[in-house]
Amino acid sequence: AEARERGERALRLQDARFGIALDNMVQGLCLFDRDDALIVMNARYARMYAVPEELRRPGTALPALLGHLSDPRNGLGSAAAGALVAACERTAAQGHAVSLTCDFADGRAVDVVHAPIPGGGWLCTHEDVTERRRSEARVAHMARHDALTGLPNRLVLKERMDAALASCDARAPATVLCLDLDGFKVVNDTYGHPVGDALLCAVAARFAATVAVGDLVARLGGDEFAIVLGTAPLPADAARLARRLVAALETPVAVNGHTLVIGTSIGIAIAEDPSGTAATLLRQADIALYQAKAAGRGTWRFFDPAMDVEIQRRRQLGGDLRGALAGGQFVLHYQPIVGAHGQALHGFEALPRWHHPEHGEVGPAEFIPLADEVGLLGPLGAWILATACRAAASWPDPVKVAVNLSPLQCAGLGLEADVRAALADSGLRPDRLELEITEAVLLQDNAANLSLLRAFRAAGVRIAMDEFGTGYSSLGTLHRFPFDKLKIDPGFVRSLARDGGSVEILRAMIWLGRALKIDVLAEGVETPEQARILREEGCQELQGNLFGPPAPVADLAAILARTAGSLRRPEAGPTRGGVAA
Repeated sequence: AEARERGERALRLQDARFGIALDNMVQGLCLFDRDDALIVMNARYARMYAVPEELRRPGTALPALLGHLSDPRNGLGSAAAGALVAACERTAAQGHAVSLTCDFADGRAVDVVHAPIPGGGWLCTHEDVTERRRSEARVAHMARHDALTGLPNRLVLKERMDAALASCDARAPATVLCLDLDGFKVVNDTYGHPVGDALLCAVAARFAATVAVGDLVARLGGDEFAIVLGTAPLPADAARLARRLVAALETPVAVNGHTLVIGTSIGIAIAEDPSGTAATLLRQADIALYQAKAAGRGTWRFFDPAMDVEIQRRRQLGGDLRGALAGGQFVLHYQPIVGAHGQALHGFEALPRWHHPEHGEVGPAEFIPLADEVGLLGPLGAWILATACRAAASWPDPVKVAVNLSPLQCAGLGLEADVRAALADSGLRPDRLELEITEAVLLQDNAANLSLLRAFRAAGVRIAMDEFGTGYSSLGTLHRFPFDKLKIDPGFVRSLARDGGSVEILRAMIWLGRALKIDVLAEGVETPEQARILREEGCQELQGNLFGPPAPVADLAAILARTAGSLRRPEAGPTRGGVAA
């Protein structure tokens, strides 16, 4: 009898613990027997659907509960409630697993899963994913739209240009206009960035109101805009639109109590050959824009091959590139990466520079594609990796080095061997090397590049998603590849102190990183105010001229000496998984 009493007490204790666990689940849960009678319903489910006490009792028949869910007074909406009831009935009748998301009329989104139980009966779980959906929607919108003006960004522009080029011919050409504001710098310098930003928003609205319904207006950045025509106009049609756009800014713009006079210059490029690329067409429009500005501004010019001095320059640079690597014209500069709390030195980003004897400094955005064109991208990428690892091997152990990998590099053969050779030759520990990629890498050949990244990760190398926030496909990628770090694009940092919407966007990105247990670094930090906001929002690392511009390797000894104390001193601030941020 005593043993039986002990056993019953143990069972009661176990039941109580089981009930507490059920009622504290994030998901709502119901368990039904083989006769579709309720076995158990947890408190979360009851709260989600305001289930009365009498329907929560074991033995409640499924139809009674479904009747409650279908009641219009519950605010679920007839369509969503009907889908939910049908899913329950299907599982009950056929024993099939079901998974669906219900978008209820009251604004909630709920993930529903039904799973049959061996031996009869079934289990259903309901998870409220409303906030997650809203956060993803904010980030998705942000990834395809300019944070300041709300216009589509470069990603959307390229998609539209690619589509226009794919179907273009002499009767239906692809047409793009590049626009730059005349006098914007004067406004910005005279009245400050808040007025300048408000002016950009007003100009964006005027451009959007001027184009036809099928046309796309995008902001490229700064005071640059682009328009892709949705129909197949003749050059005369494009010229008429350019005239209307110029006229749209002839009326002064009232901004924050100021009456501002602004204008625009426009370059127009037209393609009739579907083998062309969006980058080429946009560059041609940009060359025409330069000619329009040179002609006195407030006007427009069509691209003409005779204008293409830039092509000649690129051709010369391509030829010079062959001897530049051997001639020692390439160098690496290093920009500090610091912890957001305490500003301890975490590492450096290696940034390649080409010191051309005639053209001066040529940036990687120009020489990386050129290197690919002339077949030198492999040797140049290997040199960057080897030089960066060799430099990092001489730094104190905690300090890492970050190296950018271009999409073109990842598409070529031999990258994995180059990384392994750079580590082996320098003796650098793999976890002190961080490879930065943009989502474009994963758009090229998703399976192959994911496999390459997994090989790097297996070797101990850290992987960072660069320019995060500028492309929506990265959201899905984050769930399939365990990135070590997200690098927020500088464009979102620049407007932090003067644009509340940018703070909300930033918060959503940091929230996403925290949810996925991925560190977040903000690039382009220029002011203490930006650093303060980023720190308060929970960003782990910062990079920008506020903490030091890119510097040659000869200057790093002084930087390392100044920060030697911080390398040994743990930072204060929020922790994640027990590690100080």
